[in-house]
Amino acid sequence: MPNEFVERYSILTIIRLSQGLSSLIKFMKPNTPFSRRAFVSQFSSTAALMAIAPSAVSIAADRNLSRKRFKLAGFTKPFQNLSFEDTADIVAEIGWDGIECPVRKGGQVLPERVEEDLPKLVEALKKRNLELLTIATDIRNASDPFTERVVRTASKFGIKIYRLAHLRYNQSKPIPEQVREIRAGFAELAALNRELGICAAYENHSGVDSVGAAVWDMHQFLDGFQRDSYGICFDIGHATIEGGYAWPTNFRLVQPLLRAVYVKDFVWKRNGEKWKAEWCPLGDGMVSNDFFQTLKASAFEGPIVQHHEYPVGSGPKMINLMKKDLDALKARLIA
Repeated sequence: MPNEFVERYSILTIIRLSQGLSSLIKFMKPNTPFSRRAFVSQFSSTAALMAIAPSAVSIAADRNLSRKRFKLAGFTKPFQNLSFEDTADIVAEIGWDGIECPVRKGGQVLPERVEEDLPKLVEALKKRNLELLTIATDIRNASDPFTERVVRTASKFGIKIYRLAHLRYNQSKPIPEQVREIRAGFAELAALNRELGICAAYENHSGVDSVGAAVWDMHQFLDGFQRDSYGICFDIGHATIEGGYAWPTNFRLVQPLLRAVYVKDFVWKRNGEKWKAEWCPLGDGMVSNDFFQTLKASAFEGPIVQHHEYPVGSGPKMINLMKKDLDALKARLIA
């Protein structure tokens, strides 16, 4: 059932319930003539409304609570080659509150053009009451050539979170040594983040050599930094691939550092003698619905960003698939 219909239906239910109760009170007043048939009819209608009202009102209340608490966004990578105006139109049609935009090599906004192009994207979104909630970058440390330009421009336009580059371990070096090196590199960024009031966040990816795949290592190299300058983007899809049943423990570990939640789903497919994780629409795969209940029970109030790694095509097909995924996310947040 579409959420907009549920909300309108719930309001209508309350109105009709109120009217029904008023009529019953009128019937029960002394010296008010009424027939037994009229009373039974009115009572039956009102009782039916009373029976369905709690669930309808609860759905609407849960939806409004989720909408106020969480901003729902989409990562624009699947349609990053469109103009900023077309991007904003598609986001509005899908129904997201805003986006995560790739500001990196080959991205929708190139780092070398961030001062010129990021304001245009922000303005296109703003005209449709949408927000640029976070950006995905190539930033690894303060010495990256475009780091300061990207971070300063993002901060100037009210962006509070930027995603750091995906890092990989060197198999020829001890892991603890590399974790210390990563932490040292991030320490260089801390002062810039604090100065600009922006938070750098790292996403856990699955896969061989991926830094953060175990989640514990990600927590280790970020723990201890001021929480307004560093955080974690927790990806439940990648966490489930790597952690299986362990995602509740991993999620609990990172909650104090949580800045954004990334949502996508997958299934295991056999590829010869090996098994491979294959991305799929939300709800068709292995990501547990329990995650969304755990998320709602947490103190997290940041953006939830939908990532689409499975083939979505383009045009109306892409829009319809993304709408379906958004509906699936909303359903899990109000369940």
